[in-house]
Amino acid sequence: MTEGDNAGINRDELPFVAPCRELSAWAPFRWIRLGVGDLMQAPQQSLFYGLAVAIMIATVSMLAWFRGSEWIMFAMLGGFVFLAPLTCIGLYAISAQLERGQRPLLVRSLRAAFRRHVGNEMIFAIVLLVIFLVWARAAVMITVFMPDIPDPTVRDLWPYLGFGSIVGAVFAAVTFCASAFSLPMIMHRDVDSITAIVTSVNAVLRNKRAMLVWLSLILAGLLIGVVTAFIGLVVVIPIIGYAAWHGYLETIDANAFPRHNMGITSIPRSAN
Repeated sequence: MTEGDNAGINRDELPFVAPCRELSAWAPFRWIRLGVGDLMQAPQQSLFYGLAVAIMIATVSMLAWFRGSEWIMFAMLGGFVFLAPLTCIGLYAISAQLERGQRPLLVRSLRAAFRRHVGNEMIFAIVLLVIFLVWARAAVMITVFMPDIPDPTVRDLWPYLGFGSIVGAVFAAVTFCASAFSLPMIMHRDVDSITAIVTSVNAVLRNKRAMLVWLSLILAGLLIGVVTAFIGLVVVIPIIGYAAWHGYLETIDANAFPRHNMGITSIPRSAN
């Protein structure tokens, strides 16, 4: 689609939300398999990207541990849930290049991810930041349940851990619903952030079983990455990012929205 084609589109006539398809509960396993396939096709780009993200997470966690405490470190790892979607944007661009038969260039992926769509991505980042700040304030308020005794046992900590887990799960669920398909949609089609977020929430709520499986796979992958001293994240992050892209393509029907004027996704995917 050319720039002239996009200029002739009446934005007011576009749907407020893109329709979604119904998924089987096992669909996320297919996304993981496709994500592994993308990793095998672009190993150098994928592992470099995964290494950069792993170093970032490890650095923040170690600073929190040595400058604060294990509780601060766990809080920082929890906060990564809110930032994780933004770290995968470049991986979506790599998958998009592979689908179009292009050589997957990391520079092109980063330019597509953080330059061409930076406006909508910044709006999305602000939404995540607001959620994160509210979550952080709620986490501070929950410290009233922290026992004021030296060397508390797990039994002493269970009210604090219980309330903290419930509140954290609520905010994480909101973040997951808003981000599951929104950033891939912004990369794929010329849509605004609000339309992408509403589309993502609608698709998650209509496919609860599949999304629960998908979330479990994500958490399991991140847990493997953490318990392997963050080394496993070098592989886990690219697979999750690629799988999220394939999950979006399988779930969301965005044909009613225009393509971007330029960039990787301005070109239709190659027929498989």
